[in-house]
Amino acid sequence: MRMHATTAETRPSSSLNRILRALAQPFVTLMQRWMPDAFVFALALTVLTFVLAVTVADYSVMSAINSWGGHLWDLLAFMSQIALTLITGYALAHTPLVHGLLNRTASTVSSATGAYALVCFVGMLASLFSWAVGLIVGAIIARETANACLERGIKVHYPLLVASAYSGFVVWHQGLSSSVGLAIATPNHFLADMMGIVPVSETIFSSWNLTIVAAVLLTLPFVMMMLCPSDQDCVEIDHKLEGEDDAAPRVRTETPAERIENSRIFNLVIGSAGLIFLAYYFLVGEGSLNLNIVNLIFLISGILLTSSPKHYVSLIADGGRTLGPILVQYPFYAGIMGIMLDSGLAKITAAWFVSISTAATLPVWSMISGGLINIFIPSGGGQWAVQGPIMIEAAKTLGADIPRVAMGVAIGDQWTNMIQPFWTIPALAIAGLHVRDILGYCVIALIWTGLIFAGGLLFL
Repeated sequence: MRMHATTAETRPSSSLNRILRALAQPFVTLMQRWMPDAFVFALALTVLTFVLAVTVADYSVMSAINSWGGHLWDLLAFMSQIALTLITGYALAHTPLVHGLLNRTASTVSSATGAYALVCFVGMLASLFSWAVGLIVGAIIARETANACLERGIKVHYPLLVASAYSGFVVWHQGLSSSVGLAIATPNHFLADMMGIVPVSETIFSSWNLTIVAAVLLTLPFVMMMLCPSDQDCVEIDHKLEGEDDAAPRVRTETPAERIENSRIFNLVIGSAGLIFLAYYFLVGEGSLNLNIVNLIFLISGILLTSSPKHYVSLIADGGRTLGPILVQYPFYAGIMGIMLDSGLAKITAAWFVSISTAATLPVWSMISGGLINIFIPSGGGQWAVQGPIMIEAAKTLGADIPRVAMGVAIGDQWTNMIQPFWTIPALAIAGLHVRDILGYCVIALIWTGLIFAGGLLFL
């Protein structure tokens, strides 16, 4: 993607705008100069974890190497789930109906500040439904909004626009796909003997959690909007980003095979079967939302909203282009998790935060420790497996609110995704940017939401 920038300076629109831009600029400069590719970041993090395990946890060098190599493939099942989530979510977002809706939403923008606020708000709403939807829809709405602004002559800072959309991801763990909230509501979960079953009414749908979400939802778009640079400082796309061909492929159907490929019969039959299963699963079986069900919803919806099997497969193929850089990182993060677990480094980190906590402050320290551990283990479920037992035992000992402590870990996990490049990759693949282009602005989202999260866990 080619971009150009001009450097002339104009007066900012307000004192708050000047303050926020001044606050963001050092982080933007730092990230642009020093943030490596996400894969290189994973490699560097592997080395750092190795060093910390040997020096802090007193783990031997050979033991650390064995832990790393022995756990490299622990996330293969999760890798396949994530791969399906990303490509089926991408395909669904690019079906004519959904893509048209995103285009119409983007076309409502009438100003640059409105563009930043819109993509941030849409990204958050999508993330509350599903983290995967948030990543994909956020990136697409940012791209389509950039296209719409380019056509109308509205100057937007494209890296900030993408950062605004990605910042909406900061609430995903408080929504319907919360891995911690759903896990502890599941019968026979691995901590059931310690904490029992915690219904989502006490976590995801609790009044305090909904209040925190509302506070972020109503204020973060405004914060990202106030980072808006002057027109002369905008970094714009110098050509319109063309979307994938979302219309049904027009192929001359001469042979029986071609007629089958371009017929909608199979889409309707398979899609109907999937809808019947989902209805039975939720209404009769009283099933809950999990990653497999989210993937099935994406799959069935995408099949129903495309005109033929060939059309759907073409969208899947387009989405598959984003997978390589993501999947290659999973073995390294599995290795990092192995070292963190086997050496006890994760427990040492969590236990230190517990040691300075009280019943009132434990949820906040759970969030902060969760945010730190998330840098090394960017997986909500994987992190909960490491940190959950320590925090729940501490909550029982101190008499703290167990649902709030559990969600504190979850909130910490989502919070530092603003500076952990792992989950930016699918969004950046769609947007055509590098991680260093957006993370400086995401630091501002980290600071702002951190204040809201900590205040909500402590006082609500």
